Amino acid sequence: MAKKNKTTETAVNVIDFINSFVEDEQKKADSLQLIELMSEWSGFEPKMWGPTIIGFGSYHYKYASGHEGDAPMLGFSPRKAAFSLYVYSPTEDNKHLLDNLGKFKISKACIYVKKVADISAPILEKICRDSIAYMNEHHECACREK
Repeated sequence: MAKKNKTTETAVNVIDFINSFVEDEQKKADSLQLIELMSEWSGFEPKMWGPTIIGFGSYHYKYASGHEGDAPMLGFSPRKAAFSLYVYSPTEDNKHLLDNLGKFKISKACIYVKKVADISAPILEKICRDSIAYMNEHHECACREK
């Protein structure tokens, strides 16, 4: 039996989530700033994905293993320790952009930042737009409708 994805789009109001989940006022302000920026860059309104991810647009993926599902094109989660930014696709351009992003840590799937002021918004925008282009090229993507 196929494993069901935990991270799916929900009907939870994004602002209600921020007001109830995020305790730190700076993190709330940063969350609202990221919503504004990612909405502009993606062309999509924010939606909750799972209990803690704010996502913009969606794409459908399918792995060689047969596992498939939907995920936000761009997204973030205002976790206690740091923001988890789900914005990165492993392109050569993005690898070079990371050199000028600012203060962050990275894992395979996301970029971690303590606060928005620690990173360059123009570089983050380029990373986000490159990632949307990558998804449009490699996946079934809501960005094709734009």
